[in-house]
Amino acid sequence: MENLYLMALIAFAPILFTIVMMTVFSWPAKKVMPFSWIIAAIIAYSVWGVELKRVIASTTFGFLSAFNILIIIFGAILILNTMKKSGAMASINRGFYGISPDRRIQAIIVGWMFGSFIEGAAGFGTPAALAGPLMVGLGFPPLAAAMIALVFDSTSVSFGAVGTPVIGGIGSAMKATVLEKLGEGAWLQFLQEAGVWSAIPHAIVGSFLPLLALCMLTAFFGPKEKRGIKYGLAAAPFAIFSGFAFTIPYTLTALLLGPEFPALVGALIGLPIVLMAAKNGFLVPKDTWEFPEKSQWESNWSGSVEAEKDEESSMPLWLAWTPYVLIAVLLVITRVPSLGLKGILAAQKITWTNIMGSGIDYSLPFLYLPGTIPFTLVAIITIFLHKMPGEKVKEAWVGTFKQLTGATIALLFAVAMVQVMVQSAVNTNGIDGMMITMSKATAAIVGSAWPIVSPFVGILGAFMSGSNTVSNILFASFQYEVANQLALPGMIILGLQNVGGAIGNMVCVHNVVAACATVGLAGVEGVIIRRNFIPAALYAVAVGLLALVIIYGGFAVKTIL
Repeated sequence: MENLYLMALIAFAPILFTIVMMTVFSWPAKKVMPFSWIIAAIIAYSVWGVELKRVIASTTFGFLSAFNILIIIFGAILILNTMKKSGAMASINRGFYGISPDRRIQAIIVGWMFGSFIEGAAGFGTPAALAGPLMVGLGFPPLAAAMIALVFDSTSVSFGAVGTPVIGGIGSAMKATVLEKLGEGAWLQFLQEAGVWSAIPHAIVGSFLPLLALCMLTAFFGPKEKRGIKYGLAAAPFAIFSGFAFTIPYTLTALLLGPEFPALVGALIGLPIVLMAAKNGFLVPKDTWEFPEKSQWESNWSGSVEAEKDEESSMPLWLAWTPYVLIAVLLVITRVPSLGLKGILAAQKITWTNIMGSGIDYSLPFLYLPGTIPFTLVAIITIFLHKMPGEKVKEAWVGTFKQLTGATIALLFAVAMVQVMVQSAVNTNGIDGMMITMSKATAAIVGSAWPIVSPFVGILGAFMSGSNTVSNILFASFQYEVANQLALPGMIILGLQNVGGAIGNMVCVHNVVAACATVGLAGVEGVIIRRNFIPAALYAVAVGLLALVIIYGGFAVKTIL
């Protein structure tokens, strides 16, 4: 047993290095991950006895798999930048003005509903960067806007950018293991089930997230005579109604259509329902809650840095929303099997089988990845639809490539590191792979309480990487192996990993810094992280307890793994 713990500690070294360098020394992911990969490769070769050829093949497969994810990220950011440069985002923002004077209602509409829609379409930290400035424009203190936008941007994150955390995150980490156990035919079923077991805990706990966010808002930012969680609780009927307006279609979509659509469809259905309810005063509190006069704001509520602004525009609202409508329509057309396009697009692949004789296979379904159709396609259509001048088009494309630089380096080496660790199971020493060794040691220490710990592992991954997708790449295989060691349902634990990665969005340094920058704040990142850890911890404990009830409470649970 002592040898097991020692080997587990050695296997954990690349991840420990990542955690320490990013959290203690504040290194960015693009600087840390290449070193983490080097450490993993050295350990795999020297301690585990993995052949050099297999280390290189695993790394190559990791780089190529990261490229698939980067195509999705590129398209998601491109459509967003195109919308901003065309003036569409400014028009959409104006459409939210005047719906309700109550700041609690405004926060739910903009942060929860609109933010979830942007997450479903674009992901990667964009909702807080969009919802925050919009709330500032409505009169929110910048600190409140940034903090609440980050809290709201969590339930939808597990299915952000058309399911990238499931397809690109869990998928990249688990594909070799799943294909080995189940075969190619079960791959899509595996991804759908991973989405379902992500959606279920999110739906049950996340339905109350709007209420939790309002309690945070009123506890820290009300006038002194109206500051406290009771003013958030006063809006409980509307908040809970808004929660279910999103999570019911969100969960049904995960069950029926798969991991690409839940956040997008949940918001597309929920947003007009909540808007209609707010306009008609349905469940809206009788007493309007407002911030104090600006002269009475505390010193750190507003920043000295000028917030970023979108292009001004007089574009009609219907025209501004058209690209997002096109994205939704194209996603349905290309993802529903019965319509015929899914099979055709998915069959268009660039493949590399048996990389360097390792038995590892790679494929690039270049037309089926949402980064190409619909994101990039709709971005090109938008140029003509919104009659964009060439200069603005250039700014959108150049800005997108610049934003990708850091993400590219981090993702390439993060996926490569995990693949080296996964493939270490094939070695000349005849020992368990690095992931299995770590999971055995962890299972021995934590035991049957792992469902409580599991979401916090996901939070840790997101905190240090700034991404639910990367968190899943780093820890999905590890979580699955722990589940195996403890005879727990693997899909439920993978779901908890994905949920934890989404919760970590509230506190991850990368997103906090970005959210602060877009509302003109500087130097208050620590305040936001400390405060947002409260709802993050409550959310994680709640889904962990829910998982314990499902697993040990006598419920019949049948999963693919």
